[in-house]
Amino acid sequence: MQGLRDLGYVEHANLVLDERYGYGRAERLPELAADLVRLKPDALITIGTPASLAAQGATTTVPIVFIVGDPVRSKLVASLSHPGANLTGLTIITTELNGKRVELLKEAVPSIARIAVLTDVAAAASFGPTSWREIETAARSKAIQLIPALDVRDAEDLDAAFAAAIKQHADGMLIGSSPVFGSWRKRIVALAAKTRLPVIYELRRFVEIGGLMSYGPDIDGMVRRAAIYVDKILKGTKPADLPVEQPSKVELVINLRTAKALGLTIPQSVRLRADEVIE
Repeated sequence: MQGLRDLGYVEHANLVLDERYGYGRAERLPELAADLVRLKPDALITIGTPASLAAQGATTTVPIVFIVGDPVRSKLVASLSHPGANLTGLTIITTELNGKRVELLKEAVPSIARIAVLTDVAAAASFGPTSWREIETAARSKAIQLIPALDVRDAEDLDAAFAAAIKQHADGMLIGSSPVFGSWRKRIVALAAKTRLPVIYELRRFVEIGGLMSYGPDIDGMVRRAAIYVDKILKGTKPADLPVEQPSKVELVINLRTAKALGLTIPQSVRLRADEVIE
């Protein structure tokens, strides 16, 4: 909304916004997408691969602006430079960053030997074999043993997933990419504190409420930039002619208060590379 306001769009004046949320229930997304398409909108905005795939299945004519992990592998677009069809948007290049997250977690907490990975079953299209190869390669390079993926379907699975990580002697965790994890972030951060697991996240929002560290794109900035795509489409540009944009900045954020609570001392070499340190 801020991005649209910056471009001169004002709700109830020259903008009508209809919103639908799945609230972590991926099976509802096709119905919600179809509901929006029936309203004959000028454009759809989708966040996350499951929602974007649902919108893609609901219409081949309404322009769709997405914010997702890997739009090529999930078959939303033909390529980043030439999206084709009625979809375009922004990619948060999740796949390429997962290996780096493993490396950063190990550098921040050198004692880590076994890492668990929390994944969202519904987001499998954006977190699959390619992501796992990145993680496995990074883990091998750092002599880290990987615990099989801890798959969750809804928020009620989180407690069991963290318990399984502890049972399998995990001493660190990586949170996979998924929009629903963002909506569950308070619960995830609380469980990380309860189990005393050092966790690295994709989004800084987790760190701002007590998570240990994050490494990923400025997602809020990217969401605002989606407004630029919407504006161009409303002015006549076809989605197929708008290349998918990759993030211009990837940021490392560290919460030293959380590190202290976990009894950790983050090495100075890691702290100096951080874009923001919360003390």
